[in-house]
Amino acid sequence: MKLKSSFKFLVTTLAFALLSSATFALDAGTQRPTQLEPIPQQTQAARLAAEVLTRYHYKAMPLDDAMSEKIFDKYLKALDPEKMFFVQADVDQLSINRKSLDDAVLTENLTVPFSIYNRYSERAVERFTYARSLLKSKFDFDQDEAFQFTRRNAAWPKSELEVQDLWRKRVKNDWLRIKLAGKDDKSIAATLDKRYETTLKRIARLKSEDAFQTFMNAYTTAIEPHTNYMGPRRAEEFDISMRLSLTGIGATLTERDDYTTIRDLSTGGPAALSGKLKIGDRIVAVGQGENGAMVDIRGWRQDDAVALIRGPLDTVVRLEILPADVGAEGKSKIVSLVRKKITLEDQSAKKKILAVKDGGSTRRIGVISLPGFYEDFAARQKGDPNYKSATRDVARLLGELKKENVDSVLLDLRNNGGGSLNEAIELTGLFIGAGPVVQQRDAKGELMVGKNVKTAAVWSGPMGVLVNQGSASASEIFAAAIQDYGRGLVIGMQSFGKGTVQGVIDLDRIARNDKAKFGELKLTVAQFFRINGGTTQLRGVIPDIVFPSVTDPDNFGEVSYTNALPWVEVKPAIYSPAGDVKLVLPELLKRSAARTKVDKEFQFLNEDVAEFKAIREKNRISLNQTERRNEQKTQESREAAREAKRNADKRVRKDVIVEGASEKPTAAKKPQTRDDGLQADERSIQAQLAEEKADKNADDILLSEAARILSDEIDIRTSAPHLLAEAKSVSNSAAP
Repeated sequence: MKLKSSFKFLVTTLAFALLSSATFALDAGTQRPTQLEPIPQQTQAARLAAEVLTRYHYKAMPLDDAMSEKIFDKYLKALDPEKMFFVQADVDQLSINRKSLDDAVLTENLTVPFSIYNRYSERAVERFTYARSLLKSKFDFDQDEAFQFTRRNAAWPKSELEVQDLWRKRVKNDWLRIKLAGKDDKSIAATLDKRYETTLKRIARLKSEDAFQTFMNAYTTAIEPHTNYMGPRRAEEFDISMRLSLTGIGATLTERDDYTTIRDLSTGGPAALSGKLKIGDRIVAVGQGENGAMVDIRGWRQDDAVALIRGPLDTVVRLEILPADVGAEGKSKIVSLVRKKITLEDQSAKKKILAVKDGGSTRRIGVISLPGFYEDFAARQKGDPNYKSATRDVARLLGELKKENVDSVLLDLRNNGGGSLNEAIELTGLFIGAGPVVQQRDAKGELMVGKNVKTAAVWSGPMGVLVNQGSASASEIFAAAIQDYGRGLVIGMQSFGKGTVQGVIDLDRIARNDKAKFGELKLTVAQFFRINGGTTQLRGVIPDIVFPSVTDPDNFGEVSYTNALPWVEVKPAIYSPAGDVKLVLPELLKRSAARTKVDKEFQFLNEDVAEFKAIREKNRISLNQTERRNEQKTQESREAAREAKRNADKRVRKDVIVEGASEKPTAAKKPQTRDDGLQADERSIQAQLAEEKADKNADDILLSEAARILSDEIDIRTSAPHLLAEAKSVSNSAAP
């Protein structure tokens, strides 16, 4: 696994938090923000959403003054999570509205929540304007001062002077990061000025729907963390993520310097097949049909541009393209494309085979990576025989792996945030056959057992599941069921801990609207439980074999939510174990521990985990140039020493190779330890794609070790059956 230097990783990751939290509006060309106002359909949608939430939510709560106070706190946190925009006086003044947000919804008058949003936009404009002004001054990097990179638990700034000092340190840190990368003052000032100006331009394009979305999610998450409001456009994006298909031209777009720019082309899509478009091309105008007027989209929000480019199946869209290799005044061209159905294959299940060499034996582990539990609900309901489904895709891949005679199968569910509950149940059935998978308890307290009804498993051989803290919901249902049945090994890190079920309610359907106006609610309707009676809520799934983790448990996972549902348990379901992995677990733990103890990459990983935690607890970055350079040199020296150790490590061990890979994994790939101080959109698209490719091809030490563990299991069962017999004897003697 390619793990960036923990210091660089922390600085780079947290540096974006303040920018990404900025949701405000600015009237382009002035220093005053546009005063956003609610529109009638938003006030109506808010009232209708409240009626649904107070009646049908699993944790239904009245919309009253007590709830208003919770919404208020969530709203401020959503607007200014790092407490870098408001000062205490703002908070005190806005607090007179703490008990009036319920009335705003119930009376269909959103003036108050929009006024709070507008106050925030005013402060945001002031802060970024001040940040730009600081670029004209000189920073003293010999001072002994530091920048606090996370302020979530800090007090609000008491005065304008205090908040300005916070921004001074922030800008100084931005400057120092680029300076340490070797840039001169002139280029640094230009880079940062453009960065802050670009942020203000993006702010200028935000609309009332952004304010409404932020407020409504403050309301929904005040009830429970996984209840969300989705406006019409966001609801469509959610539907696309579930069905993994859309109608368009087959191009991934990004925003660069006021241009909607092509970042990637989908193989087989209209854009790629035309041969007239390439990565880096800029779309400056869009026309509908053969003769529709061209609409200039320079400076547009990306979602607005995407909405214009997408359209009905088999219709024509014309794009005015400014080629990547010409300047802003260069010659453009018109490209006509016919929209087609685009399947998002990069988000579908994929397989590969890892060959694990152990002495004279080679065992082949089939790995299926599943990014999400997707399902095209509408196509399935219509009886489409080719509807998109995670279970169908995994079943197909399992069939291919069986023909390729793999010895074991590993489901990689790392960072799989869940999806369809039905898919989780059916996919589990591919490995256990018919039987209970999960239990659900609704708001009335009624318990229902979710069962797979298929009679035969598709894969009956050895298997494992790889999870991490990003594995949530449906992923946890699957992993927990596999663990409870004893069907396979769960390997990795403690999962997220989300033990609730959400349903999607179309507010427009309730209101009988012909067009999408009100959006959708994704609200919690049940809590799920393992078939053993426990729940993944808060605790997640504890792997049988645990890997080291850099995640901060206090700020990630279900336990980080103050209003998460509690951990409870119910009676176990009636089920029969489908395997005996617990019998081989002691020997597997012994072998893995011995291996990782001497594995250089695991030693490096443990070092990085310890350093990352230390930096996180310290919560400060020095703004002294000498100190930062010394830190940089220490990182570079450590990486050089690691490279020397890698090269000197002649220890004979199992080797893991990706069969048929076009590029060999780079286990000894030297990571880039020097922070360039740039944000993603400040690097070239080609550079971004190259780094992503390098990351993809870098050796994944956690995946490799998981494959070795499954290889060990096969070895124990075939070559060392006495270990299995001894474990079974101990287990029987310990039984009551």
